[in-house]
Amino acid sequence: MGQQQLLLIVLGVIIVGVAVVVGINLFNANAETSTQDSIVSQGTNLGAMAQQYYKKPVAMGGGGNTWTNGPNGTDFGDYFLGLPTNLTASTDCDWTVTTLTDSQVVLTGDATKAGYSAWHVETTITPTTIASEVK
Repeated sequence: MGQQQLLLIVLGVIIVGVAVVVGINLFNANAETSTQDSIVSQGTNLGAMAQQYYKKPVAMGGGGNTWTNGPNGTDFGDYFLGLPTNLTASTDCDWTVTTLTDSQVVLTGDATKAGYSAWHVETTITPTTIASEVK
């Protein structure tokens, strides 16, 4: 009788151990997905600001339907650098302008700040669309 009880206790400990490991893995996967969603949301917000800059007249400090020829010879990159740091850098990532042409802007959110080096978020902004992609 003692061996059977010992076997049941060992089996119970193994089952609880496996359940704890599975729970930890699910929590970590959910945390990473949540971080990706947060960074994509930040990219969409910055994309809306980029479109606002694009559509605003030069006389009002915007780009006048361009990202590369703003007021006083500035462009969206200069405007982006002038944004408050809590918009361009968060606890999850730091944003940079990686492509700047007359037809589009590409912003990249580097997730290494949040502890994830295997992926980053690219947000492509055109005058009418904002698309984010986790790469």
